[in-house]
Amino acid sequence: MSSVEQPAATNKTNTEDDGMSWWYRWICKIAGVVGGISCAVAGVWNCVTVNPLNIAAGVWMILNACVLFLCEVPFCCQFVEFANAVAARADKLKPWQKAFFYCGMALFPIFLSFSITTLFGNAIAFATGVLYGLASLGKKGDAVSYARLQHQKPGDEEKLTGTTDGEAQ
Repeated sequence: MSSVEQPAATNKTNTEDDGMSWWYRWICKIAGVVGGISCAVAGVWNCVTVNPLNIAAGVWMILNACVLFLCEVPFCCQFVEFANAVAARADKLKPWQKAFFYCGMALFPIFLSFSITTLFGNAIAFATGVLYGLASLGKKGDAVSYARLQHQKPGDEEKLTGTTDGEAQ
């Protein structure tokens, strides 16, 4: 295999491993970019106050925006030396790991300072985590296997579990 074919094959197996289609991957990336923009704008707005918890939540939201940009669209941070390394590591994460990370990042400022600005600023970043969480559930089953499950006899389920109506385990 030549060096030109290897990255394409690696990318193909990575796409098949996580079960995400190309369009769903783009939806997640676009949601990450929009979530980063909303976090940055709301974070700056949240910092314009005298309350220290609001300032801390605003700074955290700005950091969330930077992390979202580094992980989802590293070409926006092309002058940051470690951006490609962070993006490569983020691409290796499974969707459930990204979901946990993004949702946790989005919830922390809300716990610091519960306000409309923190709620709406982190909503799209949290939605990005939800999208990755849904991707980790996998594809839905096909109609044929679902129809087979619906037409199984109730006795078949008892045979599989090894119990009958009179027995209790």
